[in-house]
Amino acid sequence: MPKYTIAIASGKGGTGKTTFAVNLAYVTNSAVTLMDCDVEAPNAHLFLNPEWVNSEEVAVLNPLVDENKCNGCKECKNHCRFNAIAVLKGEPLISLELCHSCGACLLACPEQAITEFKRPIGTIKEGSLGQIKLLQGQLNIGEVRSSALIDQLRTKQVDTDLLLIDAPPGASCATIAAIKDVDFLVLVTEPTPLGLNDLKISIQMAKFLNIKIGVVINKSDVSSAPVREYCAKQQIPIISEFKFDPNLAKVYSYGQIIAAKLPEYYDQFSRTLKRVKEMIR
Repeated sequence: MPKYTIAIASGKGGTGKTTFAVNLAYVTNSAVTLMDCDVEAPNAHLFLNPEWVNSEEVAVLNPLVDENKCNGCKECKNHCRFNAIAVLKGEPLISLELCHSCGACLLACPEQAITEFKRPIGTIKEGSLGQIKLLQGQLNIGEVRSSALIDQLRTKQVDTDLLLIDAPPGASCATIAAIKDVDFLVLVTEPTPLGLNDLKISIQMAKFLNIKIGVVINKSDVSSAPVREYCAKQQIPIISEFKFDPNLAKVYSYGQIIAAKLPEYYDQFSRTLKRVKEMIR
């Protein structure tokens, strides 16, 4: 059971969320688990290049109708709150993409005409680089059940004191699945009108979930004032600001870990992690 569970999220993609998460893991200097829950586009492994040790398939349960037993009564449709079942000319049609695997249709069917089958939706991989353990979810191409895969990923046993979660961007069901029950949420933003707008939405989400929040401003410059003003008004701490730096961008573009290549950033990431831990206590 981790002592600290910290999620890193962002209101939009491309703010530096994954880069921040990977570098926090690197500066820990002790065993740490990094969980890549951005399952539609996981890329923490591009920086870590871990040695993969395990891969497992993740599946969800979907209903299967026995047409010989079905009498077209529509009880399955009436009990499906996700509108995943339609009955046309007495025959049920099931949308696997809308199905949430709740099993209500199976229980509701008076003819016991419905069973369930397992449908693969993605994989969970385990790897490591030094003291960093990486757990990564990868959603199958064309699949939409990202939250279900993230739920399975979040149940994986973590045996380190620190768990860092790289969450999907935005404020969708997938993001909520990744950040629920964490000790602290770091929101990485950039000083643009769009970045501020999406930051506001993410802050509303975190407040609704009653999660402690801190903000990191990436590519900070004179245009960061509106972000600072908004955070001050909302009484949300700005944990750190990373100024726009061509050297930082160059290291990132080569898929390298910034804290490993630029000592000044190693110190900044270390201070940031220390401050987050202090805010959790």
